Amino acid sequence: MSTPPFSYNKSQALFERANKVIPNGIAGHFNPSVQKPAGSYPFYCAQAKGSRFQDVDGNEFIDLMCAYGPMILGYGNSVVDDAFSKQVAIADTCTLASPVMVELAEYLVDLVPMADWATFAKNGADATNMAVLVARAATGRIKTIAIDEGYHGASPWMQSIERSGIGPDDHANVIRIPWNDIAAVEQALADNANNVAAFISSPYHHPVYKDNVLPDEGYWTKVHTLLKQHGVVSICDDVRTGFRIDMKGSSEYFGYKPDLVCFCKALANGYPVSALVGADSLKEAASSTFQTGSFWFSAGPMAAALACLKELNRINAPSLVLETGKKLTDGLIDIARDHGHELIVSGMPSMPYLRTEHETGIEFHQALCGECTRRGVFMASHHNLFISTALSDTDVQRIWDIFGDVLTSLSATS
Repeated sequence: MSTPPFSYNKSQALFERANKVIPNGIAGHFNPSVQKPAGSYPFYCAQAKGSRFQDVDGNEFIDLMCAYGPMILGYGNSVVDDAFSKQVAIADTCTLASPVMVELAEYLVDLVPMADWATFAKNGADATNMAVLVARAATGRIKTIAIDEGYHGASPWMQSIERSGIGPDDHANVIRIPWNDIAAVEQALADNANNVAAFISSPYHHPVYKDNVLPDEGYWTKVHTLLKQHGVVSICDDVRTGFRIDMKGSSEYFGYKPDLVCFCKALANGYPVSALVGADSLKEAASSTFQTGSFWFSAGPMAAALACLKELNRINAPSLVLETGKKLTDGLIDIARDHGHELIVSGMPSMPYLRTEHETGIEFHQALCGECTRRGVFMASHHNLFISTALSDTDVQRIWDIFGDVLTSLSATS
């Protein structure tokens, strides 16, 4: 192979230290047990710039996970970082909110056609929680319809019932139904007449470990006809997809107008801020709900978000990442075919999900992604990838080269 596999000695040593004082060493989807095969992935980053980062062993990776979504303009983007630094030099977390909060809200309201107001938090789960509270306040109802395996954060009502610490009561007011199934929507509304506050879904279905699925023709029109008939609030969870498909919100791309939209991830190119935007009909309900946090009014991330959105708009980032994603994945499909494999690519090209058809099942694809990572292309096997505007033609060619080399190696050892 043209690129020898990386070693992770320093990363492993640091993880062993961490494991003594941090449960699992690393929390959430960065947990080593999620990244398989074992030993294929580093644990700690030392520095990052543009489309790449270096781990603590000095290995450099082209990053196709983009911090699991927050990075869209490239690490260390000067436009966003300068805006953050200038705001922090004036004031960041303070007793009062900053004027930049008003500026960011105004910009979002002008940018997103369905939005008449905006409010801010820190994480995507903050925004989805707020959305459900607003829907409940507006309707006086308690239940929420959600899609099977749809992900909306890590609050108890959002997590799988099989996860540790989650009990039946946490899901008592959540009705899970299949994606793209209008009959299931009708049935859920009929079975819970006058008790459904909200329908929450991403604009298209992007579960883990499975192909991503776009909405069927007419799906969202039919869903919204039913929701309006039953007085149910429509929530678009655009946390993952937001600004990677359409600057006006992903719901615009798919041709529907939800009542509430949740943004995070690409909103500020890595700075911690999320947003909930909504229709004027829900402004009073939003005013009546209470949610807050110790750092929700930090001005630096809001300044970063404002600068990020303006820059994304200026360069028409959704078109760029969609085009780059399609070029990258078309090439990967061809390379896989040349090596006798079928690579399935699903979802939107700006955040594609990859799966290799193989007789051994997921183990082959896990090995493929793991070996690509060990040679400098960081990609997860269980989750959709993310494309950034910093991903260059040189990066794409390097990804293709490593992908082909790894397939050659795996074929030789199978």
